[in-house]
Amino acid sequence: MASNNLIDILYPNSIAIIGASQNPAKRGYRSLRTLLDDGYSGAIYPINPKENEICGVRCFSSLDGLPGPVDLVLVCTPAATVPSVMTECAERGVLGAIVLAGGFAEAGDDGRAVQDAMLAAARAGSVRIIGPNTSGMFNTHKACNIVGFSDLRKGTIGLLSQSGNMALSLVTEAQANGCVGLSTYVGVGNEVDIQFHEYLDYFAADPNTSVVIAYIEGLKDGRRFLQALRRISPVKPVVIYKAGRTSAGRSSARSHTGALAGEYAVSEGALRQAGAILTHRSDEILPVAEALSLMPALNSRRIAVLADGGGHATIAADAMCERGLVLARLSEETRSRLAAILPAAASLGNPVDVAGGTDADPSIFAAAAEILLQDSAVDGLLISGLYGGYAVRFSQDLLAVELDATDAIGAMPRRYDKPIIIHSLYGALQGDLRPLPLVYARRAGIPVQSSLETAVQCLQALAEYGEARRALAQLPPRRAERNGIFEQVLARCRAEGRQAVLEHEGRSSLQDFGLQFAPALLAAGEADAEEAFLRLGAQPVAMKIVSRDIIHKTEAGGVKLNVADVASARRSFVEIVANARAAVANPDISGVLITPMAAKEGVEVIVGVVRDLAYGPVMMFGIGGVLVEVLADVVFRALPISPDDAAAMLGEIKSKALLDGVRGGDPVDRDALADLMVKISRFVEAFPEIAELDLNPVLVHPDGLDVLDVRILLTEASGARLMRENGIEA
Repeated sequence: MASNNLIDILYPNSIAIIGASQNPAKRGYRSLRTLLDDGYSGAIYPINPKENEICGVRCFSSLDGLPGPVDLVLVCTPAATVPSVMTECAERGVLGAIVLAGGFAEAGDDGRAVQDAMLAAARAGSVRIIGPNTSGMFNTHKACNIVGFSDLRKGTIGLLSQSGNMALSLVTEAQANGCVGLSTYVGVGNEVDIQFHEYLDYFAADPNTSVVIAYIEGLKDGRRFLQALRRISPVKPVVIYKAGRTSAGRSSARSHTGALAGEYAVSEGALRQAGAILTHRSDEILPVAEALSLMPALNSRRIAVLADGGGHATIAADAMCERGLVLARLSEETRSRLAAILPAAASLGNPVDVAGGTDADPSIFAAAAEILLQDSAVDGLLISGLYGGYAVRFSQDLLAVELDATDAIGAMPRRYDKPIIIHSLYGALQGDLRPLPLVYARRAGIPVQSSLETAVQCLQALAEYGEARRALAQLPPRRAERNGIFEQVLARCRAEGRQAVLEHEGRSSLQDFGLQFAPALLAAGEADAEEAFLRLGAQPVAMKIVSRDIIHKTEAGGVKLNVADVASARRSFVEIVANARAAVANPDISGVLITPMAAKEGVEVIVGVVRDLAYGPVMMFGIGGVLVEVLADVVFRALPISPDDAAAMLGEIKSKALLDGVRGGDPVDRDALADLMVKISRFVEAFPEIAELDLNPVLVHPDGLDVLDVRILLTEASGARLMRENGIEA
C-alpha cells in the first residue's frame, strides 16, 4: 500500500474500538468518550460482547456483526489477544489498526513470536498496523482523537513520536502557547509495520500540515527515512529531536522501542544532510516548529537586531555568533535613516539600540523595523526587549500606539519575504496577564518568545531550512561506473576467501578511479626492499607490512618511517616481518610496501566510509593520524555526498581552524580535499561490496594532498546480492 494511502487510515470515516469499556479508567472508555466529546462525525463501533451500549453508543460483539465498513480499529486488549484480532480485521477488510499494548519483540522471544503472528495475520488482509506499544493517534481536522488528550487546537504542525510522554509534553506546551495548533499526531511505537518514512510521506501529502515534528529514538529503516526526508523537506520543514546522544540514552531508547538508536554523530550528519532541522533541547522543539510554520526561510544568515537595551543587544549578538548567524553590515543609507528617527544616544550599528527612543513612542519600533528590512544586506530581523509591554511599563496611553505598531510589523514578513522574531520580556505571561500587543503580534503570525536564546535558535532554524532547501534543489550526484581494476581485486578476494583488500590493491583501484598517489613498490624480501629503495630515488621512505591478517599495522609494529639508506631498508624489512609474526600467529604476509615519505608538511585528516546499520553507507571526515580514535573529532554524511556536503563537513569539525592555517600558515587545499571525498563517495556507491574504507592519514597542505594509507574491508555478502539491494545494474 502506498504511503499516501495512510490518509484513508488517519482520516478515518469509521472507527471500531476493540476492548471498549464502561470503566472510565480504561483506554477503551476514554477514547470513545473523547471521540463523542470532540464531535467526531464518522461511525463509531464499540466492540464488547458483554455490553449492550457504552456512553449511549450501541455495542457489538465482534467486527463481523457491524453494519458498515471499518477504516480504523483501535485495539485496547492485551498483546496475547492481538493475533486473533488481526485475523478478524483482515477478514472484515479493515484498513488500519492501532495496537496500544506493549509486550511484543521488545519484551523478548515470546513477545517476538506474538508479534510475528500478529503481523502475518494482518498482512493476510492488507491491514496496516500503527504501533504496537503506542499511545495512538489524533487528527484535529477530522475531530478524531483516540489518544484522549483534551482541548486540542487545530493547526498545521504534525507530530510523530516514539514517546507518549514527549507527545503529551508538546501538546501541553502548545496549549499554554494559546496560538499553536496541531494537525495529526501518531505515536509511532515499535514500527512493526508502518514505519517512520511512511508517516513522512503521509505528512507530505496532508493538506492540513505545513511543518512536521519528529521525536526519534531509533529507526527500523534509516535509509528509507532519509529518502522520505529528502522528498518532504523541499516543501515542508521537518523538526527532529533525536534522542540517544549518549550511551545511556541509546541503551534506554533500545529497551524502549526495540529499535537501533545508532551513534548520534552519524544520525546528526545524515539527518541534516537530508534536510532535517535538528534541535538539541526539548523546550526548543515547539518554538522552532512554530517559527518554521509562520515565517519564510532565511535567504542567508545575515540578521539585524533591533533592541531597546544594551544588555539584550549584547546577549543577542553573542547568541547569534554561537549559532553561526551573522550580524548584517548596515548600509550608510540605513544608518542615516535610523539616525533621523532615533535619539542621538542610539547605537546605529548592528545591533541597533534605540536608547530609550521608543519609551514615549513605540511606533518608532515599526519605523525602524521597516528601515532595517529594506536594507538589502539584511535577511531577517530580531526585535528584543520590552516590546509588547510599553503600556504596562510606562503608560496605558501607549497601548493604542503599540497596537498600531504591531499591526504594521505583522505585515512586514509578507511584504519583504523576510522573517521577524520577537523576543519580549513579557513573553512568558499568559492569559489575562499577557500584554495585548503580544497577542496581536502572534495573531498576525509573528512568533513571540520569552527566551532570547530560543528566539535566536528559531532564526538559526530558519537559516538552516533555507540552506537545506537550496542544497536539496541541486541534482543528486551521478552514480559512478564500476571500474575494471577493483572488479579484478574483488574476484581475487572472493577466490582467496578474504575480506581484507591489500593496501597495494586498494591504491591501484583508487588510482584507476582518479585518485593520485605517490609511487609504491611491494617488496617480498630484503633484496627487493633494497631495489625498491633505490628505484624510488634513494630518498627517505615509509615501509609498511602488507597482510590480510593485519589491519592495524602500527599497533603490530608493521610500520617504519623515514628509512633513509639501503642498510636501513634491509634491516627495516626484517624487523617489520618479525614484528608482524610476533603480533599475529602465522600471518599471511604478502610483503612490505615501500613508498616515499611525504615531501610537504600538512594537516593529517581521515576520510572513511562505514556501513551504518540504520543509514547504510556513511562517510566520516575528521582529524586523522594515530590519535583519530582518541580525538574523535569527526562528522558524518550519508552517501552519496555532493561537493556542498563535503565542504560543509570540513566546516563542522571542532578543529576546523587547523584547516585555515596556524601561526600564519596558509590554509589547506579545501577543494582538493572535497574532491577526494566526493570521489570516495562515488567509488563506494559503485561497489556496495565495500564494508569499510579508511584513508588515514590523508596529509592535506596548501597546494594539494597526499593519501598516505589505504584500508578497505569487504562485506561477507555476495556482490551480486548487494548490487540488487542497492539498485545497481551489473
